[in-house]
Amino acid sequence: MFDQLEDLVHKYEDIMNELNGPHASDDQKRFQALMKEQNNLAPIVEAYRDYKKSNQDIEDSLAMLEEENDAEMREMLKEELNDAKGKVAELEEKLKILLLPKDPNDDKNVIVEIRAGAGGDEAALFAAEIYRMYVHYAEGRRWKVELVECEEIGIGGMKSVTFMITGQGAYSVMKYESGVHRVQRVPETESGGRIHTSTISVAVMPEAEDVEIEINEKDIRIDVMRASGNGGQCVNTTDSAVRLTHYPTGIVIYSQTEKSQLQNKEKAFALLRAKLYDIEQQKAHDAEAELRKSQIGTGDRSEKIRTYNFPQGRVTDHRINLTLYKLDKILNGDIQEIIDACIAADQAAKLAKMHY
Repeated sequence: MFDQLEDLVHKYEDIMNELNGPHASDDQKRFQALMKEQNNLAPIVEAYRDYKKSNQDIEDSLAMLEEENDAEMREMLKEELNDAKGKVAELEEKLKILLLPKDPNDDKNVIVEIRAGAGGDEAALFAAEIYRMYVHYAEGRRWKVELVECEEIGIGGMKSVTFMITGQGAYSVMKYESGVHRVQRVPETESGGRIHTSTISVAVMPEAEDVEIEINEKDIRIDVMRASGNGGQCVNTTDSAVRLTHYPTGIVIYSQTEKSQLQNKEKAFALLRAKLYDIEQQKAHDAEAELRKSQIGTGDRSEKIRTYNFPQGRVTDHRINLTLYKLDKILNGDIQEIIDACIAADQAAKLAKMHY
């Protein structure tokens, strides 16, 4: 581990020298790549320097203890020694986490697809609530949310909704939301007061760049039509709706949330690229299950990851056995505690597999 850290420090210093050189900004593409690498390496280098300083503090305290006879001074030196030892242990754990292999998609924007599953109208109502939960969460982090497509039902529910979240590191946190979400409650339409269980599925896909997914024009059919539906937040009465049909996979995408046909086309292509990229990732995931699968849960789309129980006001994440009694706050976008717990569990599982 420490050889690796020394190599990273040298690499960081080389990058800093190049960035501070007179011709650093001549090649903008290289300049941006170096800036990104510098940002990634800075926390590791900083933590390693702190680690080395704390180790030096231990050596200094031990040397002074050998020479010091004054009881009060010895007590003070012992305290300093204990503090430095605690800091070293803390920084060692931090460095192990910082050195974990990074998911190449972590910095990307995401496209989220929510679909109502079992439970009819009740599932569609829950899908709309989960959509609003993510919108509030994204807004709290000052991320931008754009609707791509949605199919509403008259009572305020959504059979399906697809939207893009644009923000630094969106995929690194939103990826833990993929899976089946289950709701247990008494539906407003139910006079008998029986608790129903309904499900929705959430798919979180990293936004794919043109260079990552090449789409052959011959494989696509583009139809333009008037936007249609129940109105509300999803529909404009214009002739700008775009439908893409991708022949090789059979994927059909309908985008109608923008007033301009060009913008709808761009959104439709962004969603198609993300879906094709996601298919490629799923293939790799299946081919090397142990290496690729999410460290918490199975990483499978059909896995039930969370239950929202209204009568008890609780939310349970089944992958990490976490139960919180603040359902209202969570549905209002307060999901950071769940995500942080998922990240911590994921890191712990990965660390357990690493050998230093």
